Amino acid sequence: MPAVYRELQQQELSAAMRIRIQVFVEEQKVPLEEEHDSLDLTARHFGGFLDGRLVGTGRLVLQDGVGLIGRLAILPEFRGRGFGRGLLQALMAAGAAAGRNEFVLAAQLQALDFYVKLGFKAEGAVFLDGGIPHRTMRRQIREIEERDQ
Repeated sequence: MPAVYRELQQQELSAAMRIRIQVFVEEQKVPLEEEHDSLDLTARHFGGFLDGRLVGTGRLVLQDGVGLIGRLAILPEFRGRGFGRGLLQALMAAGAAAGRNEFVLAAQLQALDFYVKLGFKAEGAVFLDGGIPHRTMRRQIREIEERDQ
């Protein structure tokens, strides 16, 4: 059965938060109090499902003409199988449908190549988020349209 990527329903948000806690807090040692922030209240939360099971999550915040992508987390046993790519594409498609012309995210340094392969470009200096080195990455909507045709 193919993977399904879609916006989460209210009753699915707790399962998404459990994935985020497993990946970011337990695995990567991000402090719990830094994992959940005020953007969660206004974000659109998405999930990747395999055979009805939520295996990954991410969020999209629509802000000032920009789609802010964040909290992309895939359960360890499902990594390397295209779920991150599919989820990221679903987030960008939803942002494009909402009229956003560019996407910005904060990528962990170990994930830079993943985002570069999907058309994102790194900018600015390295910074710490949750005690983990990150870089800001950006992708313009016209690049999405040209690349995905």
